[in-house]
Amino acid sequence: MDYIVVEFPAGESRLTGEAAAELVALSAAGTIRVLDLVIVHKGEDGSIEVDEFEDHDDLGILGELEAGLAEVLAEQDLLDISAAMEPGSSAAVLVWENTWAAPFAVAVRRNGGQLIASGRIPTQAIIASMSNEGE
Repeated sequence: MDYIVVEFPAGESRLTGEAAAELVALSAAGTIRVLDLVIVHKGEDGSIEVDEFEDHDDLGILGELEAGLAEVLAEQDLLDISAAMEPGSSAAVLVWENTWAAPFAVAVRRNGGQLIASGRIPTQAIIASMSNEGE
């Protein structure tokens, strides 16, 4: 499972338009399976409010994802996320599974292989590396 947290400044708390369409397209293509999607609002006073995805009537294109949600985020996860947020902001929290990898993993195991390492390279590290190469 993977996750991202996308922060929006005050008044910009909707995951709509192009981003929503891309997320639905990835799910429809079988590339990912969305497991959880919530919106976290952080008040100017530091208070936290969580909007569960399925609590909204007007989901637009994102309504196509509702049936597959597993709700894997715990209250502590959301508190930890909110600690990194700016007061007055909102954040979309997305948890997904890379379903494209399952057939590959099965094929590897059938051929005697096993996964011995996995990880993520932070975007900032890649940008820094590319900047250093240009010097």
